[in-house]
Amino acid sequence: MLLVQLLSQKQASKKDVFQLFAEKVRDHKDLVSRWAVLQETRVEYFRGKDFVSFLKNHSELKDILELDKNLEVEDIADVLLRRNLLVRCDRVVKTVRPGKRKLSTWPAHLEIFPDQVFSDNDAFFAWTFVKRRPLWQTLLSFCWPVLTLAICLFPVYPHQCKLLILYSCAGVLLLILCLLSVRALIFGAIWIILGKRVWFFPNILAEEATLGELFRFWPKKDEEERPKWTARLFYAVVAGLVIVLLRHHAPDEAARARYQKRVSNIIDDVLEWSPRLALSGMMEKQQTVVNATESNTSFTDGSKVSSEGVAPDDIDVDIGAEQHEGEEATGNIEDTDQHSDIEL
Repeated sequence: MLLVQLLSQKQASKKDVFQLFAEKVRDHKDLVSRWAVLQETRVEYFRGKDFVSFLKNHSELKDILELDKNLEVEDIADVLLRRNLLVRCDRVVKTVRPGKRKLSTWPAHLEIFPDQVFSDNDAFFAWTFVKRRPLWQTLLSFCWPVLTLAICLFPVYPHQCKLLILYSCAGVLLLILCLLSVRALIFGAIWIILGKRVWFFPNILAEEATLGELFRFWPKKDEEERPKWTARLFYAVVAGLVIVLLRHHAPDEAARARYQKRVSNIIDDVLEWSPRLALSGMMEKQQTVVNATESNTSFTDGSKVSSEGVAPDDIDVDIGAEQHEGEEATGNIEDTDQHSDIEL
């Protein structure tokens, strides 16, 4: 019974040792790796030959394995495969695409290889365990809500802070746009004139890249076939037509002045807005509504009073006119009676 417990503890310690070794190797920056899709799941993978050269250059990592530190690189990889810390993969697309000279060095789509044995001949291996997050990523995840709240509270910042944020963001955006534009212009000019594909800052738009790889200046070696001269001539003509059309339909000075004034008005409205001005504007609007309501009320009351004052006068005039007509009728009747008595 004691022997079984010792063996189980030894196996558990070995498992922990290889797990720790796999985590150390995965976190090491010298092991070149990429991301790909394996059965609808994004995985991080590396090449077998890179793993061999990595352990040869960093043999001190084998000390983590303790009793198994004298194992060969192939044997260590086989143990990782048996413990399901690694899985051997193969590229999905196994034929050279049209216009390419060879297969992609880092394929974007992988599939599981039937024979789970280590090899350094065009073999790929993906990590199967979840990578532990470093402390700075955990702290950064708590900072995102604070940053979101700070962005939402931008209108209530002081004027100087608004100017600083506005000019900083505008400067960074302008730098990015200029970099991408110059990069595209250089690529287009060299491609049309020399037929070479030269991308300066080749990883500037990469989804998965380290900080050093992201800002690498020198372009990669062009491994694709040279384009035909007819295609280069066609795109040169298209580029010339686009430039002519842009120059012909360019806005004049008056249109540019109107657009600049409109944009400056929008920016001034954003920068000059403050809660005090907003509250004062709301109070002024409310006061205007109250004044308009009071004026309407007074106008209605005045119309009622005027109508009440005019109506009795009209009634008196009508009654007086009726009495006058009655008296005239009575006088006419009396005159008629008198004429009749004289004739008799």
